[in-house]
Amino acid sequence: MFTEERLEQILEMLNKNGRVKVKELSEFFNVSESMIRKDLQRLESEQLLQRTYGGAILKRKFSESSPISTRLKEHADTKELIAAKAFGLISDGDVVFLESSSINYYLAKLIADSTKKITLITNMSIIPSLFNDNETVKLICIGGIYDRKAGGVLGSEVIKGISKYIFNKGFVGSAGIDLTTNSAYTVTPEDGNVKELVISNSKEAFLLVEKEKFDVDSTYRFAALQEFNAIITDSDISEGIREKMQQLSVKLI
Repeated sequence: MFTEERLEQILEMLNKNGRVKVKELSEFFNVSESMIRKDLQRLESEQLLQRTYGGAILKRKFSESSPISTRLKEHADTKELIAAKAFGLISDGDVVFLESSSINYYLAKLIADSTKKITLITNMSIIPSLFNDNETVKLICIGGIYDRKAGGVLGSEVIKGISKYIFNKGFVGSAGIDLTTNSAYTVTPEDGNVKELVISNSKEAFLLVEKEKFDVDSTYRFAALQEFNAIITDSDISEGIREKMQQLSVKLI
């Protein structure tokens, strides 16, 4: 096995388990422990892990709040592709909820440009104008206190509004995913409360997230990954993540 292949497998193990041990890696790859230590040192120099006594742990990023205008520009092509996958799941007659996330903005654009006959409910304040010329979507906007960074309304009034509805399909975003705890995170409790209720009130709940988010932590845990009917993400997701999702019986789209 080439060194690059071994390094890639070590990273997949880290993504899957959160930590690795030198002795176990040495036995798995049938190479010396000193060779494994050199591998870990190289990966640490590339800011991909953090060495510990006898092994290493995944070096994860931490997501902090940024304005929706900024997030819409980040990985825009990828977000459009993920939105297109989600769009294909929506059928005429559905009651759909889009909570405030950058990928859901691109999903809303696809819905607005289509002839799908659905009821769309959202707390995302920046999308109503997309539907000015759409005559097939019944748009219901939940009211509340506008949060500039979220790009939508949050707070107790939003919770009251959402609680009145049941959705065929609910689509939510995430600031980060931790595969070691099987958790989806967001930045604020207020945003997390909305996501929790959308999942609870949806017959089918979908998490829309770029592959980069599988390496990011944040502040508020709003769901276990098993609560979603599927996670919609990049097509080139790593085998380590695919295996973990299979273990959890969570579908990847």
